[in-house]
Formats: sequence, C-alpha cells, structure tokens
Amino acid sequence: MNKITITRPDDWHLHLRDGDVLPDLVSHTARQFTRALVMPNLRPPVTQVAQALSYRSRIQEAAITAGYPDFQALMTLYLTDMTLPSEIEKAKEAGIMGVKLYPAGATTNSDAGVTDLNKCDSTIAKMAELDMPLLVHGEVTHSVIDIFDREAAFIEQVLEPLRKKHPKLRVVFEHITTKQAADYVSQANTKDYGEIAATITAHHLLYNRNAIFMGGIRPHYYCLPVLKREEHRQALLAAATSDSTRFFLGTDSAPHAQHLKEHACGCAGCFTAAQAIELYAQAFASVGKLQQLEKFASLNGPHFYGLPVNQSMITIEKIPQKIPLSYPMGQDLIVPLNAGESLEWSILG
Repeated sequence: MNKITITRPDDWHLHLRDGDVLPDLVSHTARQFTRALVMPNLRPPVTQVAQALSYRSRIQEAAITAGYPDFQALMTLYLTDMTLPSEIEKAKEAGIMGVKLYPAGATTNSDAGVTDLNKCDSTIAKMAELDMPLLVHGEVTHSVIDIFDREAAFIEQVLEPLRKKHPKLRVVFEHITTKQAADYVSQANTKDYGEIAATITAHHLLYNRNAIFMGGIRPHYYCLPVLKREEHRQALLAAATSDSTRFFLGTDSAPHAQHLKEHACGCAGCFTAAQAIELYAQAFASVGKLQQLEKFASLNGPHFYGLPVNQSMITIEKIPQKIPLSYPMGQDLIVPLNAGESLEWSILG
C-alpha cells in the first residue's frame, strides 16, 4: 500500500509544556490529531483539578492562536503521595480523563512523583470506584536495577500486585518498551480485574537502543523509558499491528530546547510530534501492516476512554519528505527526531 485514508487519529500521550512555547508545540499535534491527552508533569506539576482546567484553557487558546480552533486538549492529574480521594471526585466531575503515576525520579519533572504506593491506597481505591483510569509510567527507580530492566521489574513488583489489590482499577501502561510489557497487556486477566491497555510510541516501534550510539552519542534518541533491544522492538511492532484493542497510539513526544538536549546531562525525551502519524505509518508499512494503522491510531483509544470516534479523515501517502533540522520553540529551537533525514510518508493536504 502506497496510500491510506483513515479516521483522523488522537494522541493519547503528549507533553506540551507551558507558556510562550505552547502555540509552537500545539500546532504540530493539531495538524494531525483531533484530540490529545496532555501529561501533567509541568513545573510545578498539575496536581489539582483547578490547575488542569486552567492549563487546558491555555492550551486551547494556544491552539486557536496557531490556527487550529477545533483541537481538543484532554487533561490528566499528577498523582502524588498527598493526592486526596476528594480530588479524584472533583476530577471525575470536571471530565479529567486519568491520573498519571510517575514513580519519583523516573523521568522528566517526576521529582514530586509517588514514593510509596501504599500512601495512595485510598486515592487509588476511589479511582477504581469512579472508573478513573490510572496511567502508569511503568518503571521502578531502584538504583540496583539496570535501566534496561526497570519496566520488566515494574510489572512484577508494582503493576500485578496493584491490579490484584484494586481489581476494578482500569490501567493504561504508558509508552511500553519491552516484550514483557506487550505480553503482559495482551494476556492480562480482565475477567476478574479492570481493563488494561497500553500506549506505544513511534520511536519505540522504529528504533532499538543501537540508535542512541550510532556514530557517537545521539541525544535526540535518548528517552525514558529508554530504547531497548531489537527483540523488544519486534514485539512492540507485533502488538501494535495486531487485532488487539488493548494497544493504541501515544507519541510521548517530549519537547526540550536544543541546548538542553545537546548537553552534558541532556534531558530525556524524543520530539516526534511534527511528523508523528507519518512515523507510525513508516513503522506499520515496514511489516506490511499499514491497513492496521487506523485501528491502532484512531479506534482503540476512543474505545478505551469511552469517547466517540472522530468524524473527519486524514490521508497519508508514500511521498518522501525531508525532516527540518529544527523548529521554533518560543525563543529557542527544538530538534525533531531524525532531523535532516528523509521520511518516506507525508500527510496530504
């Protein structure tokens, strides 16, 4: 297949930051997606419903400024040791879509994350009661565990015990990176426990950990969870292109100014928003499964979150494009993944 028209997709895991960079960042996502689930790890983090609603207003204003008035930002809260069940009740009433679990220190702006899930027990119980999904950054952060093994350890040490303790809790295993995670989500018991799903990024479908080190350190391929071995990439591709409804698109596009990425201690995150759907098309086409892209990108996410499927369409064709070396990000520049390289697919119109 050299061309495909699909229902306009949504991005179920996006970082947008805040302030004067918002119009620049929102425009890349709104060009392709109708909705995006926006992550709450700002400084300070979005821990209260009032903060989330205010942030949403700023995003929507930025989308209008960028020329995309129909774009919809869907909001999340940042779970901390101090989050109260009453805040979950407010979140449900306000239409907040989920609550994000960052283990403390796991990734960018996660210092305020959860130090001990037992401290959140009553809050998570309230989430299960109200059918509020828990969105998990699935890594343990113990220094004794190798960074490439942290996701697999999270399944055994945190996720499985959590689902057993709160059997009605719905979970999204965000940006999975391993065969263990893909297998767990595919095979998880949802007869006796709550629904589980997973987002998968384009960069984890396209690259293994060699990409970080080819010809030297390549900081724009450094993300958390980090890219893994080829066997894991292949497992993710198989999951994403399968008939399962449990996997859907979440770019985890993470914008950092160029000088903060190309740094002695560079930030984690790949900026993929500018060519997101084209990158996914390239991944799906690489295994002859382009026909499965609509299910993954446009149908499974709304099904999990109980939202209507978008009505408009988008067409992607095998027309090469050259990825720019950088984009404006407020007063700074941001470097996209694969900057300066050719991408095989383009959006028409």
